[in-house]
Amino acid sequence: MIKYIYPNGDHCYRALHTAHAVYHDEDGKLIARAQTPDGTGLYEFEITAFELLGPGRYT
Repeated sequence: MIKYIYPNGDHCYRALHTAHAVYHDEDGKLIARAQTPDGTGLYEFEITAFELLGPGRYT
């Protein structure tokens, strides 16, 4: 599991196999690239941090 933390402090959890990349863009922002929920493509969004999490329940 990956926990993405958004700039406003919110967060979300995504399955590890949906993660494609995390990188800094040309403006220095931290960007995550992940698979769309329907699995047909990729999308990018700004984050401030991420955590790789082991097996378990997360809420």
